[in-house]
Order: sequence, then structure tokens, then C-alpha cells
Amino acid sequence: MPSKPSPPSLPNARNRVAANIRHLRKSKGLSQEQLAELAEFHRTYVSQLERCVTNISIDGLERLAEVLGVDVSELLRVPAQEKR
Repeated sequence: MPSKPSPPSLPNARNRVAANIRHLRKSKGLSQEQLAELAEFHRTYVSQLERCVTNISIDGLERLAEVLGVDVSELLRVPAQEKR
């Protein structure tokens, strides 16, 4: 019996968060340093998040979402270009 093709995999949560932060930050015209300052993070932390080098807490996600003007769930959604 032939095997069924597996469904395409979606990006993991860390990759989704990274892509969404980057997209929303750029759409607001903010540099990583500006976003970090507004969210009260160290300037290198945003870079690490966008490169999937580090994890972020729920509280940190809420701070970024507030600064970016979105609900925290927007940071976890599958980016449009990634949906299959």
C-alpha cells in the first residue's frame, strides 16, 4: 500500500515569532534598536529574537505586541508567506 505524502510542515513557534516581529517592526518603520528601546529590552535582544537565537517569555511577547500595536496572538500566527 503506498504511503500518503506528509503534509507540509509549518514553521515552529520560534520561527513564527521571529518572522512576525521582523515584519511588524519593519512595517512600523522601526529599527531593532528603536523597538528594543520602546519595549524596554536591550538593543541586541531584538536581533537575537529575529535570528531565533533566544526564546522570549509570554510577558516579553506582550510587551512587544503592545509596542507594535497588535494582539499577542499576531506574534504567534503563521506568516502569510508560510501558510500552505
